[in-house]
Amino acid sequence: MAYADQQMSGNRIAAFIVVAILHIILGYALVTGLAYDVVKKAVQRVTTVDIKEEVKKEELPPPKKLDLPPPPPAIAPPPKMTITAPVQTITTVTEAPPPPPVIVPPPPSAPPPPRFSPTKATPRGNPGSWANSNDYPSRALREEREGVTRFRVTVGADGRITGCSVTGSSGHPDLDEATCSLVSRRGRFNPAKDGEGQPTTDSWSSAVRWQIPKD
Repeated sequence: MAYADQQMSGNRIAAFIVVAILHIILGYALVTGLAYDVVKKAVQRVTTVDIKEEVKKEELPPPKKLDLPPPPPAIAPPPKMTITAPVQTITTVTEAPPPPPVIVPPPPSAPPPPRFSPTKATPRGNPGSWANSNDYPSRALREEREGVTRFRVTVGADGRITGCSVTGSSGHPDLDEATCSLVSRRGRFNPAKDGEGQPTTDSWSSAVRWQIPKD
């Protein structure tokens, strides 16, 4: 009995020791977990406070106010205007319009009739005496050259010849030259007159036949 009691007492002691160890382990675990939570919360609180304080210390100064010019006065918008476009009427013409009348200008008024009848220049005396056989150029006479020279003279307001031109040659320059020279030197005219009866210039035409006289 004594041996059995001792054995049972040893078992109980061992059981108590195991239970005590388990309680110690559980208590340590609980204490360790609670301490971890407390430390974690303390760290968070300290960190949060420190960060907030640092953030507050690093805040930027407020921006300076800029002196801006006052805004321009408000301009009222122009009143609305309603523009009505004129309505165009298109007229369709089926027939062509008649042509416009032709305006014929009146005929120009006729000039008043002259106070006097104009007259032509007329030779004084016999024009046949202005050139005769005695005036025959000697060389043409020796060479027996003949011909008819036609001429036109310009008569001035005084009745004298102011110019002569050959209008039809005799074929011999010396006979043509002799014709204008003799007529211009010997010819005299009654001057022409205009519608007012005043002397004026005129022209006169004729011819000289150069013919060698027969003995």
